[in-house]
Amino acid sequence: MIWTVCRGENASKCSAAPNNRFDCAPEKVLNKKECEARGCCYIPVDDSLGSGPPACFFPPDYPNYKMTDFTETKYGCTGTLTRTKHTFMPNDLMKLHMDVLFETEYRLRIIIKDTTEKRYEVPIETPKINQKADPVQYDVQFTSESFGFRVSRKCNGNVLVDTNAAPIIFADQFIQMSTSLPSSYIYGLGEHLTSINLDLNWKKLTFWNRDLIPREDANLYGSHPVYLGFDKDGSAYGVFLLNSNAMDVILQPAPALTWRTIGGIVDMYIFLGPDPKTVIKQYQEVIGFPFLPPYWAFGFHLCRWGYNSSAMTREAVEKTRAAGIPLEVQWNDIDYMDAYRDFTYDHERFGDFPEMVKEFHKKDMKYVLIMEPAIGNSSPPGSYPPYEEGLQKGIYVTNETGQPLVGKVWPGYTVFVDFTNPEAHKWWHDMFKAFHEKVPFDGAWIDMNEPANNVHGSLDGCPDNSLENPPYVPDVVGKVLRDTTICASSFQNISSHYNLHNMYGLFEAIATHNALVKIRNKRPFVISRSNFPTLGRYAGHWTGDVESTWEQLYYTIPAIILCNMYGIPLVGADLCGFVGDASEELCIRWSQVGAFYPFMRNHNTKDAKSQEPYAFSKHAVDAIRKATLARYMLLPFMYTLFYKAHTSGETVVRALFMEFPQDQNTWTVDRQFMWGEALLITPVVEQGKTAVTGYFPAGMWYSPIGVSYNFK
Repeated sequence: MIWTVCRGENASKCSAAPNNRFDCAPEKVLNKKECEARGCCYIPVDDSLGSGPPACFFPPDYPNYKMTDFTETKYGCTGTLTRTKHTFMPNDLMKLHMDVLFETEYRLRIIIKDTTEKRYEVPIETPKINQKADPVQYDVQFTSESFGFRVSRKCNGNVLVDTNAAPIIFADQFIQMSTSLPSSYIYGLGEHLTSINLDLNWKKLTFWNRDLIPREDANLYGSHPVYLGFDKDGSAYGVFLLNSNAMDVILQPAPALTWRTIGGIVDMYIFLGPDPKTVIKQYQEVIGFPFLPPYWAFGFHLCRWGYNSSAMTREAVEKTRAAGIPLEVQWNDIDYMDAYRDFTYDHERFGDFPEMVKEFHKKDMKYVLIMEPAIGNSSPPGSYPPYEEGLQKGIYVTNETGQPLVGKVWPGYTVFVDFTNPEAHKWWHDMFKAFHEKVPFDGAWIDMNEPANNVHGSLDGCPDNSLENPPYVPDVVGKVLRDTTICASSFQNISSHYNLHNMYGLFEAIATHNALVKIRNKRPFVISRSNFPTLGRYAGHWTGDVESTWEQLYYTIPAIILCNMYGIPLVGADLCGFVGDASEELCIRWSQVGAFYPFMRNHNTKDAKSQEPYAFSKHAVDAIRKATLARYMLLPFMYTLFYKAHTSGETVVRALFMEFPQDQNTWTVDRQFMWGEALLITPVVEQGKTAVTGYFPAGMWYSPIGVSYNFK
């Protein structure tokens, strides 16, 4: 299983074509002298157009790890990696241990970690094996002198991963590993505002969960370091780097990909497919299959930030029902709270809150309310028991002095629940139970859980240390890790926030899911903004504070498809957009697309014009009603798809290439999508259009269900 790469002595070490160059100065810009002092190659580039090939790049003889002690094991094989020369990164690790696990016939796992000290590892449950699989459909080869590994298909030799593209850097706060790609068709690496087929033209994707209106080239609410790709023969494969630290992924036209993360270990899964649906199933076998929501979750939901009284909430319900829209679930945003504090309601504006929810139940409706992880801590002593009980139990994120870190969110000064603490789960359950006894809500919406913070770090700032100022900072919005969140160096029960930030919302979702199961003894309904692999086992997701624009409407389609690939099938975007004023035409078209989101909710900000269906003309109401009723007619089919997702790891919404992978015309289609294997949706997502052009792969297709509405 060991092979050696030989290079001609006379070959120029700096002759790599621009697209095949790998950055030797990821943390800062170097001049020629500084670059060559690192032992790297320097060729000036024109950076006036933005991203492109690096000027400072690795030569083929850059010092790398050497593999020794290669041994076959019960689970696969193992080896020791040693380097004799330090890299440009501080505290690089000179000796590493590698385990290669042949987990199943189609799943390979490669783990590389420190040999001397235990490092942080992502605390999620993954499958365990008792022995290596035999036979397997992959072949793994290693270089020994300049370490790298190559994974290929046994059946045809097609290479899927080849880390010999560039040397591996493994330092205390910086890990870099590059791989060639078998084709330019890769999908995933979310959550970002992208088309479905990722752009390989020197694109950088950053992972550090953040509260932000979705925009291109920005880190958003979730982190999913997993991608699906096609090899040169059209077979599918997948790669998952199980790492929760802040990260950049660099895509280049070679085609190639570089992982850069600032902590943890290398824990990589490779899935052999060979078709896209099987790749996703193999991935979900690792992270867990999605939960099965209650049937009512698939109906039409209505919410608005700005229903500031029970009277306004009732009015929205009555007008929606009078318009003939089958309203299944009514929501309230933070308006219902007393001073925006969790587990309270305003007794002046929502004095009959419990009665209102009971009235909705009598109308065969359900009710969902918002909860946030930032707990107000400035109320007079004895006036806000949730904060004081949490303080007694020690369940808040703490600063360097061991005191609860104080930030600022909706209630004013706040502390942040540490959901990695088992005591916090008990406290969260108790608070939910006590509030549910007052207001019998049916589901929970957990928001601002990246976690969001209106000050950078804390009211007292953050310490000046390596966790706050690592040697490499991924390309996060704001350029520092603490921007609009809490200090990276703050402490949680199982590790630093530096390691756990991207998982904060996941741990809150687990606590919320479990609390609702115990309190209601029914299948739970939870929607979370922040997300990370395994979230789909506990909650759904909505795509955040999208703007009311035609461009954002289009982007919701790849977002919904990709979330399904990440194992989060209960996903939707706010109908008509959340930020800004939606025109009547846009709201009709968005409602028609949204009728086929797995999660269908109309929601917008209080600063915008009303966009409930009844806020528009009769023609608009008729069109939205028609689309919504078409959805309701199809709900048994969608419910069946969710059952299959829950029991076998399928997707509910899927790209055309999932069903027709041999048809390369489908590989970039992202203005159409499918429910399961049978229903193809081709919506209008452009202003002024009254007809669409769609692609129908070869097969027997039947007349569509009409939900169109012509403006002319």
